[in-house]
Amino acid sequence: MTYLTDILMIEDDPELGTLIKDFLAKEKFSVKLCPDAESGTELLEKEEFRLVLLDVMLPGRNGFETCSYIRSKGNTPVLMMSARDDEQSMLTGFETGADDYIGKPFSAAVLTAKIKAMLKRNGDQNETSHLSSHGITLDPVSRSVTKNGNEIRLNIKEFALLKCLMEHEGEAMTRDALFNEVWGHDCFTEPSTVSVHIRWLREKLEEDITHPELIKTVYKLGYRFGGE
Repeated sequence: MTYLTDILMIEDDPELGTLIKDFLAKEKFSVKLCPDAESGTELLEKEEFRLVLLDVMLPGRNGFETCSYIRSKGNTPVLMMSARDDEQSMLTGFETGADDYIGKPFSAAVLTAKIKAMLKRNGDQNETSHLSSHGITLDPVSRSVTKNGNEIRLNIKEFALLKCLMEHEGEAMTRDALFNEVWGHDCFTEPSTVSVHIRWLREKLEEDITHPELIKTVYKLGYRFGGE
């Protein structure tokens, strides 16, 4: 199965890189770590990421040069991080195409907040990244869903519900949270419609709806897509 990775981190300090990666993993982000610009940009050309976390002081090609290169290839959001947090360094970062800049040392909470804000903005403005997991691929642009390469026809609410679950893969989501996300707080439809649409999704996606493997029920709470 193929997963869309959340973050590509390019950081030459292995201890710091591993520390940040482990923290972000606890925050439910998937992260791949590269020690230099060359290996990082090579991986970026082969795989799709939602965001690049880019150190400025790198061996070989520095972060500013790398940011310019990344920006010449596409619109993947770039968050630069550096001990060089003076005004000129920050301006250089923005001029080379960075979307945001964070000075070292930084708190994990601030880093997480910046990442979440950037991903939300990018999702709202340029929803082009597909979601792919457990043989299911969802494309927000064409609004299409395939299972193992075969197209699955979903109605608007089924599509929105599946998208919400896949965006929070491995997380237990309450029925109320799903209802508010898909139908909206002011909708007059009953929240019980979530269970109905979950059943319809299972009928279209699961091999055996009596033992669902993709959309699982979380006892007394709600539902979860994938995960252990």
